[in-house]
Amino acid sequence: MNSRTEKSLIDAIPKGKTLSRDFYSRNTETVALELLGKHLAHRSANRVRIGRIVEVEAYLGPHDPASHSARGMTPRTRVMFGPPGYAYVYLVYGIHHCMNVVTEPKGHGAAVLIRALEPVYDINSRTCGPGLLCRAMGIDRRLNGCDLCGEALFIREANREPFAVTRRPRIGVDYAGKWAKKPLRFYIQDNPNVSRP
Repeated sequence: MNSRTEKSLIDAIPKGKTLSRDFYSRNTETVALELLGKHLAHRSANRVRIGRIVEVEAYLGPHDPASHSARGMTPRTRVMFGPPGYAYVYLVYGIHHCMNVVTEPKGHGAAVLIRALEPVYDINSRTCGPGLLCRAMGIDRRLNGCDLCGEALFIREANREPFAVTRRPRIGVDYAGKWAKKPLRFYIQDNPNVSRP
C-alpha cells in the first residue's frame, strides 16, 4: 500500500478519541449503555469499515447463567477473563461470528455483545444482527483477543446526537431461567438497523 492510499484510509476514519482501557474497566451495564452511538472501526490492509453502534447486550459475569463465563474459564472464554478493552470473538452454530467487548477488571468474566450497527463508511451489506455485522465488518476469530485500544479494531467517540434508549430482555437465552427476562439488551429507539424491536 502506498503512503497516499494509507493517508486516505486514515482520513476516512471519523475524528474522535479511541476509547481508553478505563472506559471498559467499569460496570458492564454502564459500558453497554455508553457504547450506544459510538463508532466501531475495523482497519485491514486495504480498507476501513465503520459502523455506529445501535444495539448491545450486557453479560455480567459467571453469576449470569446466560454468559459464556458461567461455565468458568475455558480456552474459548479465556479472553473474557482477561483485561478489559479486548475483543471476544466466537463462532456460533458453526456459521456466524459474534463480537463482544470485555469489561470490568481482569478476572471478572464480563462482556458486552455488539448486536447491531448503523453503516457509516464502506459497509455494503446488512448489519442488523451480531452475525451480519461481523460479516459486513470483516470480523472473525482471527480478531479474538484483539486490543480495542489499538489501531486495527477499535471503538471511538462520535458526535452524539440525542437519542432515547430502549431496554429489553436479551435474545436467545431462554436457557438462563429468570435471567432470560432481565432487561440487559439496549438499543437506540426507532433506529432502523436494530435487529428486532
